[in-house]
Amino acid sequence: MTPRTNADRLLTQVLVGEVCPPRGDRFGYRVDGDGAPFLLPGMGGVTLGVRVGDPATGHAADHLEPGLSVWHPDPEANNALQFLTCVGNPVTVLSGWMPVGRVIGQHAYVLVDLDGAEEVVPGDRVSIRARGQGLVLLDHPSVVVKNLDPDLLPALPVDTAPDGRLRVSVAARVPASAVGAGTGMVSEFANTDLMGVTGLRIGDLVALEDQDHRFGRGHRPGYVAIGAITTGDCRLFGHGPGPSTLFTGPVDAFDLVDDPTANLGAAW
Repeated sequence: MTPRTNADRLLTQVLVGEVCPPRGDRFGYRVDGDGAPFLLPGMGGVTLGVRVGDPATGHAADHLEPGLSVWHPDPEANNALQFLTCVGNPVTVLSGWMPVGRVIGQHAYVLVDLDGAEEVVPGDRVSIRARGQGLVLLDHPSVVVKNLDPDLLPALPVDTAPDGRLRVSVAARVPASAVGAGTGMVSEFANTDLMGVTGLRIGDLVALEDQDHRFGRGHRPGYVAIGAITTGDCRLFGHGPGPSTLFTGPVDAFDLVDDPTANLGAAW
């Protein structure tokens, strides 16, 4: 049974942003962990060919952001986009035929999975119905929810186990040694990069072992953070495909079930 929540107490704010153009350094090349220079597409713009359910790695890319990368040129409005948008929030492109997609997470920008993304260009404005920050699982007081639209929760492989723990299916369990960039940042902003992790798909639900994301992101034995993979290949040392946090708390508050099919795509 889907856990009870305080969804009836949450507000919806309509946020506006635009598709950010890809940006590059004037010198072009970066250097990977082995000292090899590379020049590859990555953050920003409209990235075609990778969507929820597709492999997160194996691409000729660096800091791959699938779909639309959305920001606001005003710094404070951009902070609202980063902090208030949640996975599953509906997104409308405000041009032409006005296609509707969903937020899949945060990175340098807010990332959007969208049918018809090939019709969108940098500079197109979008609206996001932001709802979810402040979501509470009423019967699981030690579990903290982050970045999750409550309307998405019933479609996720999440319920209350017979012993009262929060049962969550995950496609992978990631050791703390693989956690890289993103440590120390608040878990409502950007995501957590995973080093040396392959075989994951965009949208996979993963459990990060010995990670506490309640008040930032850090290593804490006996805790776990669960998120959805939102970004793909990274070539810089200490970076990699990364999840946006959805749940976190003491590991004994969770009943984790291994299921390689656990992915946002099944809930879309």
